[in-house]
Amino acid sequence: MLKLFKELTPVHVAEETFMKIVTPINRRERLSIEECSGRVLAEDVIARTNVPHYKRAAMDGYALQAEETLGASRTSPALLNRSETIGPQTCVRVHTGSPLPDGADAVIMIEDTEAVDHDLVEIRAQVHPYENVGEIGEDIQEGEFVFREGHLLRPVDISVLASLRLKHVTVHQKPIVSIIPTGDELIPRNRRELPEPGEIIETNTLMTELYAKKWGATTHVSGIILDDPELIRNAIKENLGSDMIILCGGTSVGERDHTPTVIEEMGRILTRGIKASPGKPTTLAEIKERPVLCMPGYPVAGYVALQLFAKPAIKKLAHLPQIPENRTKLPLTEKISSRIGYLTFARIKIENNTAKPVMTSGASILSSITRSDGYTTIPENTEGYEKGEAVEIILTE
Repeated sequence: MLKLFKELTPVHVAEETFMKIVTPINRRERLSIEECSGRVLAEDVIARTNVPHYKRAAMDGYALQAEETLGASRTSPALLNRSETIGPQTCVRVHTGSPLPDGADAVIMIEDTEAVDHDLVEIRAQVHPYENVGEIGEDIQEGEFVFREGHLLRPVDISVLASLRLKHVTVHQKPIVSIIPTGDELIPRNRRELPEPGEIIETNTLMTELYAKKWGATTHVSGIILDDPELIRNAIKENLGSDMIILCGGTSVGERDHTPTVIEEMGRILTRGIKASPGKPTTLAEIKERPVLCMPGYPVAGYVALQLFAKPAIKKLAHLPQIPENRTKLPLTEKISSRIGYLTFARIKIENNTAKPVMTSGASILSSITRSDGYTTIPENTEGYEKGEAVEIILTE
């Protein structure tokens, strides 16, 4: 029976251990391209047509034969007849994207010309063959690998797919993440009555659900589960069809903290407690080949657990690339201390291009995150940072 934290696991070891059991899901679905921004391709995309599929004018101006402009300048312009077709000493008015008329091999920009009358145009610059001309396949050539499987589709990529006349593509399905809140003290956030002393509005699942969706998952949120081993066990069983399970609360060593014990009976504990502050009670596990994150009930500790473990796990399940967080480096306005032996997460407010510490402790003070712009981490073997020392700040998502 698990209760005490016998041996805390260093954060980097816990991360490596947890990620080893996370396997990208192999389910796929075919969607319209309008639905695919932020999704990951499950197939190669090969161009079946050229883009553009015709020679086009790359500038507003006149299409012509480049040899007609030989020696032309502002002081010695060439004089061409404006026409609907290309022939000797003629030019055709074109706009950006217009098909290049047959016989033309260049476009002179409108600002390098002057209309003498309705039929005559002065050419005041020399152009070379193919100047200001978009060739067939200049953008994408038929048969070209446009995107490889595993590519994260961005809005600009969707536009490229549309230019290839594609209406649907195959993408990896989003992983399903089940979120289970536990705790006798919790009450639904939509309850009309004010909370009584000792009651807490349940908000961790809302934060968890929104982040899980942001990181590429679909979610299933359970109702509040009381601190009863059988109820917790049944809730986990009901959610084993998901790709990952996140339990909120019940991970510490109190009499009502049953979650780790129940999980040990159903699967295996990978780590029971980590060397992080906040975040120490985090438990990582595996049940029927599914990763399970037990995040602490205190919201800041839960936020840390989500950033450390849920974010990379969900992205891996979803085949999403592990893109580094947005970071900046700024000098501290004052000294910050840390807890030796623990990776400390210090919340930081950015003011006047400096880093102002907000809080290093206080796992229950969620507003300390909303009042900060990010956090810096202090290594386990460091006592803290001095005033004026430049620290790396991971910006809050």
